Amino acid sequence: MSLSSSANLLISALCLCLLQREISAGLSMVLGNLTLFNVQFKSPSWLGRSIVGDSNLRIESDVDPNILEDSHLDTLHLIQKYGYPAENHTVQTDDGYILTLHRIARPGAMPVLLVHGLLDSSATWVMMGPNKGLGYLLYEQGYDVWMANVRGNTYSRKHVKYSTRHAKFWDFTFHEMGKHDIPSTIDFVLNSTGVSQLHYIGHSQGSVVFWIMASEKPEYMDKIVFMQALAPVAFLKHCRSPVVNFLAEWHLSVVLKLIGVHEFLPKNEFISMFNRFICDETTITKEICSNVIFLTTGFDKLQLNETMLPVIVGHSPAGASTKQMQHFGQLNRSGAFRQFDYGWLRNHWRYGHIDPPSYKLENVRAKVALYYGKNDWLAPPEDVEMLHSKLPNVVTKYLVDDPEFNHLDFIWAINGRELLWDRMLENMRNQENSVI
Repeated sequence: MSLSSSANLLISALCLCLLQREISAGLSMVLGNLTLFNVQFKSPSWLGRSIVGDSNLRIESDVDPNILEDSHLDTLHLIQKYGYPAENHTVQTDDGYILTLHRIARPGAMPVLLVHGLLDSSATWVMMGPNKGLGYLLYEQGYDVWMANVRGNTYSRKHVKYSTRHAKFWDFTFHEMGKHDIPSTIDFVLNSTGVSQLHYIGHSQGSVVFWIMASEKPEYMDKIVFMQALAPVAFLKHCRSPVVNFLAEWHLSVVLKLIGVHEFLPKNEFISMFNRFICDETTITKEICSNVIFLTTGFDKLQLNETMLPVIVGHSPAGASTKQMQHFGQLNRSGAFRQFDYGWLRNHWRYGHIDPPSYKLENVRAKVALYYGKNDWLAPPEDVEMLHSKLPNVVTKYLVDDPEFNHLDFIWAINGRELLWDRMLENMRNQENSVI
């Protein structure tokens, strides 16, 4: 039997196993001696109301026209629409990628750089609107707000030499983002504002790239007033994301067939394999079931604003490379926080050793705050505790006081300000006062 035929049979078998009508409170999949998934999930009704899955028609017909418009606006025009001073900037990295940087401008104020997570973009900080977006809140509190976009996402798909049709364009993981994108972006912000330091807030992968920057370019720690990590990721040993676990365990040929060779473009079969992990009879809309960002992270039904789903779907997922997704799978498989694993022969040629080198977390000299949630699939408390033990300058570690708080709640939660953001603002002011 050919490899292609074997892969197709495996995909079909996986889909048949996962697309069952009856789902128990706990779901696992065992193939031979390998447990691929072991996910426990709850099925509370939406604020006491049972909402059937077949409700996506509401997205098309009954949605507020204002919200529908927001689902089609880019970050710059979203900010402008709500009357805030929006700017669009271009940053070129030292390896030729052209990145878009958005700003809610308050010249002369302390700059804060917001760095989005996996499959996300700068829109994540503002798309929930002026009363619910962390970007707007920071501006209202007197900060000069800058929002990054890493290579490969919606706003950063250009290179001085390659187009997105070239395989070379997609030859990156979050390693290159931390080594090139974030340092270049920080330098641009500091040069534009004329100050020597800024605040840094990173969500999920936005924290990963900070640790990597510190490891590879530790001099940048002198440019940081305070780093706040929302759902911080480094170690993925206890990760409960079925997508990441799949990427960790399955043969490369099967993975590439399902998610794309260069750009992360998941096929319908891939979506079908995982949507039953988060969708049941109470799911608000099938749009959640087919959106890979929810399939990767899960979601918290009580903190997800159902009326804003068209906006979320309009902006997410925002793009990634297949290699980047593979790297997350490798972290899960190895239990270590280290560079990309090319196999022992290429590792030896590239790194001088058969194993990839671990990142030097001891280089993270900047003051750090870690905020994490008990119900986070990608950054579970066990892995955050491991990260905490490796970082030399953690000034605060806070478990959000909500047992269902999920990976995406850090940026989209209905009660984000009360549960977390006000605390973050207070910590920022305290750190600023300690510098004076």
